[in-house]
Amino acid sequence: MTLTDLDAVEVREAAAGGAAKREYVRRIFSEIAPRYDLLNHLLSFNIDRRWRARALEALGWSRSPRGSYLDLCAGTLDVSAQLAGTRGFEGGIVGADFAEPMLRAGRGKSSTEVVRPVVADALSLPLPDASMDGAIVAFGIRNVADLNQCLREVHRTLRPGARFVILEFSTPRSALVRAGYHAYFHHVLPTIGGLISGHRSAYRYLPESVKHFPIEEALAARMTATGYANVRWERLTLGVAAIHVGEKS
Repeated sequence: MTLTDLDAVEVREAAAGGAAKREYVRRIFSEIAPRYDLLNHLLSFNIDRRWRARALEALGWSRSPRGSYLDLCAGTLDVSAQLAGTRGFEGGIVGADFAEPMLRAGRGKSSTEVVRPVVADALSLPLPDASMDGAIVAFGIRNVADLNQCLREVHRTLRPGARFVILEFSTPRSALVRAGYHAYFHHVLPTIGGLISGHRSAYRYLPESVKHFPIEEALAARMTATGYANVRWERLTLGVAAIHVGEKS
């Protein structure tokens, strides 16, 4: 078996979930942290910035502009910095991620008085019950080892009425769009990502993880089953991504 074959097996096993996924995700995101922002914006043609802005609108932070908010799987703190820099926001943000190099790569994007990076697993957050006025995760929830446990853990930290917003890649429903999407995701993206990051398997993992992630209706059903109320979603950019919103009743 060649090294390439071994990489492919590791990617498939990680995308399927469980302990293998947890350790793989922590390792690869720690390794690609220095070039993560560059590749995010390059490979999405900067559309990711617009998606994040829409997700932050859905968070409804203006209902409690001085509240406390959770940026889950925060990575390099792009979402935290975007919210912290939004006009009218006067609250605090906990940026939680279990890959410390990612958080370090995001240092300097915003004031530490507003954004507090915390090394923490999404399945066991060091936050009190009902302590957050809202939570958001952008392109990170498909990487957790146990989706249902993650949904429960975020729900635990939310105050009644607070929203949880999920921004994540999806699979387009249109056959024509889906064909182009798969060609880009499975061939162009891994090639460019691998060349720039120097990490052969990290950008093969992305399309594999999206393939294993629930479609919009299934994710909404899981959120409802976990206890979220008023769950809704919207597709973005021809179904390439989607935003889900649920509230703690």
